[in-house]
Amino acid sequence: MTLIQLFQFILSISILVILHELGHFIPAKLFKTKVEKFYLFFDPWFSIAKKKIGDTEYGIGWLPFGGYVKIAGMVDESMDTEQLKQPAQPWEFRSKPAWQRLIIMMGGVTVNFFLAWLIYSSLSYFKGETYHDLAKFENGIAVSDAGKKMGLQSGDKILKIDGKPAERMETSTINMLFANQVTVLRGGNEITFPVNEDGVAAVLAENEAKLYFSPRFPVVIDSLTPTGSAKSAGLLKGDKIVGVNGKPVQFFDELVIELSQHKNQNVVLDIERNNAPQKTDIKVDDKGKLGFTTDTGIAQKEFEKTQVTKQYSFLGAIPRGLTRTIDVLTMQIKQFKIVFNTKTQGYKKVSGPIGIIKQMPKEINWEFFWSFTAMFSVWLAFLNLIPIPGLDGGHVVFTLWEMITGKPVPQKVLENAQMIGVIFLLGLMVVIFGNDILKWITGKF
Repeated sequence: MTLIQLFQFILSISILVILHELGHFIPAKLFKTKVEKFYLFFDPWFSIAKKKIGDTEYGIGWLPFGGYVKIAGMVDESMDTEQLKQPAQPWEFRSKPAWQRLIIMMGGVTVNFFLAWLIYSSLSYFKGETYHDLAKFENGIAVSDAGKKMGLQSGDKILKIDGKPAERMETSTINMLFANQVTVLRGGNEITFPVNEDGVAAVLAENEAKLYFSPRFPVVIDSLTPTGSAKSAGLLKGDKIVGVNGKPVQFFDELVIELSQHKNQNVVLDIERNNAPQKTDIKVDDKGKLGFTTDTGIAQKEFEKTQVTKQYSFLGAIPRGLTRTIDVLTMQIKQFKIVFNTKTQGYKKVSGPIGIIKQMPKEINWEFFWSFTAMFSVWLAFLNLIPIPGLDGGHVVFTLWEMITGKPVPQKVLENAQMIGVIFLLGLMVVIFGNDILKWITGKF
């Protein structure tokens, strides 16, 4: 973890927290509700800085886990119920009509959603969108062992995920983990198959969520290991392997399969050296290897061929920003399919602040920063809508209940629910932080 990574994370969270709390603060003020505190980060026992302006104390806490506005007459995470024992005052939250209280509570998630929309629209307009187009994978994909467990095969061309066209590699690698079925072009035929959860578990276990398939590339030798059979057999840098025992081999994944069937055996390689065909006898080791590395430049060039940049006009970027926001929200909802699945064990991959900071770039990257901020803004909106007491969604549920039944939820019920919610959230925070610390100690980040 570097100071630059920490800086980017804190800056992003600060922007999101301040704007989220403004989403509560502004409608509260518009409805003439007293706001006692407006804090960036939490301030148990003491704060880094504070200043009272009017009825509101503005401050910065020392615990960077979020922030809050303390609204008079509201049961919140502070559990300050002394004021609630007194008769309700006109400027208190509890005195306001249910529809006003609903708007106040929905203000934060509304700001988060529109902020993400604004950022994604701006990124699409000013930077365009660069991605790897699956339609340009002319030779199909090369698949890892974990990807094969999911049901993919090398040579497949991915067409659809859950019935929707698969256009971009970057999103498809993630969406496929949450999908029910995938449609590919295999051997000239369209085939639809269910995504195997064992494969998803293998992808997550091997930390290759973005690597389980890639473009195929030819086998061109780059360097030879000193003691490998490739060196002793006379192979040279630049040699291209095109066959094994007379069987054509066009791509690296095909060579791996062929060599795995001839461990500890001699084979005859067909190679091209300076465009001239040659044959070479060589011994395959007990791991199915020959002792060389491939030319990464060749693989990179194949990968770059699939890269495209799509530009958007101002009017085109606005709906595109909305689409990106909804896509991120949908993905976050779908991820619970693997997070709480005992087979995929996605919960082991859940990261807290430490894990997130480790994923930040080690140099300032504003495009990544704003993309991350937009994604995290959607996440905060979704998280706060979960109907758990202690979150905005819990308050919304109780308010909607009052609007539907015409009867307010008893104060004691609100207080008890809030207490249970706070305890649950604190426990969840301890688990997430404990998981982060364990990963950090064991070097599994």
